[in-house]
Amino acid sequence: MIKVKIKETSGRISSFEMSGHADFAEHGQDLVCAGASAVSFGAVNAIMELTGIEPEITQSESGYLKVGLADDLDGKTDEKVQLLLRSMIVSLKTIEQDYEEYIKITFTA
Repeated sequence: MIKVKIKETSGRISSFEMSGHADFAEHGQDLVCAGASAVSFGAVNAIMELTGIEPEITQSESGYLKVGLADDLDGKTDEKVQLLLRSMIVSLKTIEQDYEEYIKITFTA
């Protein structure tokens, strides 16, 4: 199962972490893993490209991705980052609705 943990405090997302594999299908044919990966990496790439910031990224080949954001972003930049992250969450929730036994999203403070 893919586990997505989103750290949100006072309405601001400061990090997210993805781990595990969906095991929906064979490696290379797992559309749940492919969808979740595309959505999360697309969001990170969009944040870097559209805001010019470099999030703190930790990843491994085992399906682990952690993305942390600085607390001291200026207001306008943080608004853009938050919008991109919320868009990512909407997409991941859409996947979760259809494949809830393969992906779980949780929020922490």
